[in-house]
Amino acid sequence: MSVTTPPRVSAAGSTGARTRLLQERPLRHPDATSPAVMTRRAWWLVVLNFLVPGSAQVLAGSRRLGRVGLAATLTMWVLVVVVGLLALLWRPALFTLGSNWFALTAAQVLLIGYVVLWCVLTVDTLRLVRLVRVRQRARAGIAALAVALLVIAGGGTAYAAYSVGTLRGAFGSIFGQSGPSVPPSDGYYNILLLGADSGDGRDSMRFDSISVVSVNADSGAVTITGIPRDIQNAPFSEGPMRDLYPDGFEGHADLSCGWGAGINQLMNAVQVCRDGSGLYPDAADRGSTPAVEATKDAAEGILGIEIPYYVFIDMHGFAAMIDALGGVDITVAERLPKGGGPAYDGQPADEWAIGWIEAGDQHMDGDTAQWYARSRYTTSDWDRMQRQRQLQQAMLEQLDPFNALTRFNDIAAAGQDLIETDLPQSMLAYFADLALKAKEQPLTTLELTPQGIGIDPDDPDYDRVHEAVQAALHPPTPTPASEG
Repeated sequence: MSVTTPPRVSAAGSTGARTRLLQERPLRHPDATSPAVMTRRAWWLVVLNFLVPGSAQVLAGSRRLGRVGLAATLTMWVLVVVVGLLALLWRPALFTLGSNWFALTAAQVLLIGYVVLWCVLTVDTLRLVRLVRVRQRARAGIAALAVALLVIAGGGTAYAAYSVGTLRGAFGSIFGQSGPSVPPSDGYYNILLLGADSGDGRDSMRFDSISVVSVNADSGAVTITGIPRDIQNAPFSEGPMRDLYPDGFEGHADLSCGWGAGINQLMNAVQVCRDGSGLYPDAADRGSTPAVEATKDAAEGILGIEIPYYVFIDMHGFAAMIDALGGVDITVAERLPKGGGPAYDGQPADEWAIGWIEAGDQHMDGDTAQWYARSRYTTSDWDRMQRQRQLQQAMLEQLDPFNALTRFNDIAAAGQDLIETDLPQSMLAYFADLALKAKEQPLTTLELTPQGIGIDPDDPDYDRVHEAVQAALHPPTPTPASEG
């Protein structure tokens, strides 16, 4: 039986094959005896791991791990491109995904998984670098660059995952309970906007600011109608309050539980002195309260329009939101005091003011903006309503996408403490798209005051109010002049 002896490979042949490998695949088969070659290779691998995670492994390490990294990187790039295209071409779909709990959870899990994978790839890249073969003076720099790039890329992705979680939590907190989705009424979505202080004494809280935001369902144009908080004898739309007060809201002089006839007295009339849950048994299930529902019915009767939703602004949280936005720019018409109360009526403001808001252009923080919106001891309620509307308009104009992104988590956190609403989460995408359109439209304001449209809050002409509201929401179309 003969035995075939394998051919011997000469030393020269072996050296030549090795040289070809070094020349053809210097990253996978480097000349480990050359510190210069290993140093150049190390820089390349670290940079490639940052630019295209997974590429360092495909070129110089475990191809299986590299393929996983490349697939994850490609997936992330595709998702970023898809999001960008949706933002440009189909914003409602992007807003729908951005407000969906399952989509946000999936996005957060995906981002966290990518951060973990990036850490694994970076550690493996440092292993492939073989720092002991690198020039000694370059070792610290290469390691530091790898860590710095990981912090930049991985940290940014981790922050995005955290922001997605914050957004999901904010949506759950603000829109946990909501009313049913309804179509626009006469071409508009009308939302009751209420402002007051929460916290201790909330049971006797009275709404400090009352207005109705009407958003055109097609163009996004916004009309804000301000309702004086002490407007008298408000008529109610169909419902339990109209049954109780068919001739308009009345005061009650009982010493144990009394209230005036102003609209801001509905909290006492409905929740403090009466069983509000008996009047509005479904209010809690839809994220509302009997006082809010009664105020909705009154606002509908005053303005003659349907108001399906409300947003309550906690004035303490309002200051936090202004701070989260980085402040707001306001032109102050007259010097205003900070502080004051009923005990100070008739006394000079210098005796009780804790500070002053000077006239002129001001960049206001949250505390100053809150005093600006609420100060009333040296000016009238009409002036205060004007200032509140000025702040609302300034916030709308100064909130831009860059500001929202850079301060996203602060804004989301402030929003959870600021807002209560029954707006349905299913309609957030639609309203968000309308909000973007609103920035391109002029803001119309309507104030039910003598200085506004000539309405006396103590003796209001509600038929005239209805006419003014309809004229503002549905202005007549100009008739083109005939030729000749």
